[in-house]
This record gives sequence, C-alpha cells and structure tokens, in this order.
Amino acid sequence: MADVKKIATRESYGNALVALAEEYPNLLVLDADLAAATKTSIFRKAYPDRHIDCGIAECNMTGIAAGLATCGKIPFISSFAMFAAGRNFEQVRNSIGYPHLNVKIGATHAGISVGEDGATHQCNEDIALMRTIPGMTIIVPSDDVEAKAAVRAAVEMDGPVYLRFGRLAVPVINDHDGYKFEVGKGVVLKEGTDVTIIATGLCVASAMEAAEKLEADGIHAEVINMHTIKPLDEDLVVKSAKKTGKVVTVEEHSVIGGLGGAVAETLSAKCPTLLKRIGVQDRFGESGPAVKLLEKFELDGAGVYKQIKEWI
Repeated sequence: MADVKKIATRESYGNALVALAEEYPNLLVLDADLAAATKTSIFRKAYPDRHIDCGIAECNMTGIAAGLATCGKIPFISSFAMFAAGRNFEQVRNSIGYPHLNVKIGATHAGISVGEDGATHQCNEDIALMRTIPGMTIIVPSDDVEAKAAVRAAVEMDGPVYLRFGRLAVPVINDHDGYKFEVGKGVVLKEGTDVTIIATGLCVASAMEAAEKLEADGIHAEVINMHTIKPLDEDLVVKSAKKTGKVVTVEEHSVIGGLGGAVAETLSAKCPTLLKRIGVQDRFGESGPAVKLLEKFELDGAGVYKQIKEWI
C-alpha cells in the first residue's frame, strides 16, 4: 500500500470541524493545551472566537463543555485518548454520560501508533472505558473519508459520542462512490466463506491486506469494517459468523473490553462461534517508531495474516 494516499485521522478531525462550522453555528471546540497535536488548531485558525483552550485541565474542560451543552451548544472536547478517556473518566461519566448531554469527545493519539511517546501515552484501554458508560456512542474511523463522515454524524445526532482518532497517517481506503457511513452499521468490504475478519480503525487496512494474502492461500476471508463499536452491528456479526463459522477481531486496542470483547459478548449470547481476538494482548505499549510497533505487536497486514493463518 506504499502508493496509496495516507492521512492521519486526527488531521481529518480538524478539517471536518472547519467544514461543519458554518452549517452549525452552535458548534464549539475545546482543547486542553494540545491543539497543535489534536489538529483543532485548524479550527482555531478559522474560527478563533469559537475555540476555547482550557489549558492542561481536561476534567475542567469536560465540565465547561457540559455547561455549554445545557445552553444549546454542540461542544467538542479534544485531547489525547489517554487524557480524554483515562484521566477524564469520572467527569465524562458523571458530567456528560449521566445527564446524557450533547457533548462530543474527539480523542486523538490512541493506541500504540502514538509511537515514541511510549506506554504512558499509548491508550489501549479507552474503548473499554467508554463502552461502560450508558448511552455513549463509540466510533473508530478507519481513514480520512470515514473520519470526516463520523464527525458529521456525531454533530447530527443528539447525545454523547466518543470519536477515536490516530496520530499515524493511514491509507485512504473508503474513497469511492459506493461508500456510505451509518452509525451502528458495519461495512462488508470483502465477501468470504471461510473466516470472518472484523476490524476497526487503522487495523481495517491491515485486515484487507491480510485477506489478500489469505486469498492467495485459498482461504476466502470476509472482511468487515466495524467503525461503530457501540452500538455494535450485532445483526451483521451474527450473519457473517453463521456463514463462515470462524470469527477474528482486529483492533489497535486491548483485546479486553474493546471490539473483541463486544463481538465475544454478542456471539456468546446469540451465535456461539470460534473466535480469535487480535490486538494488544493484556500488556502495555512501549516507545518506538509507530510502524515498527505495529509490526512488533503483529497488527500490520503481515502480522494479522500470520496470526489468522496459524489459527486456522
């Protein structure tokens, strides 16, 4: 995929906010001293009066956003996933989730692809945390096209939304006429009969690459882009599982509580099926170049292929 255009979804986030600003004059953006990294600086440059830098005070930022939401505003709060979901959990739960306020959380720099910032900043637990909050919608876009569509969808719906973006530039795979984004609906990227691969975020591209390699081995994989983790497209999960009899989940997140956990819960209740969860295996990340870390954790195309081939 070296010749494919690559864009970081955090960049897409900043551009999407600007694109929506005129259409939604009540849209405001709050950041916690990381606007240059989260790319809300793009919005700040275009709409300085509608951008609030709250300083290194994520919990306070969340309280401010909650207040703004009660006044009819659509506030986006932005920070690294480690801070937006981790440091901020109690405030998100009690100030946004409990009153079900219309606050959107733009969490960037998620997963091990944060790279050299190391384990303290590589949040592999944020989806699990946010899934436990009643009424929280969770979206993990796979590329630039999907990230922009996800931000629009978040603005158009009422209630709290957690949007997970990455630092690393990733291949643009949804730039075609047939693409359609719908909250809570997975997308079948490739039909198959031997195994189902359900992936999210940057791992969607890895899953497609792995599926191509499996095809060369005579293994026909069905690939599903599960951009919405909550609410999960349970009907699609069950339908594909019944067809292939084997399911693999792939995510740049802990295998505990994320996409793998959500799919496992669905299958155990509705369609018991052989399941393999590929992701961060109950460990912390480490410092290093993002691409090398994805290789080490076997979340690149070759690594995903290897794990599925061995399992089958």
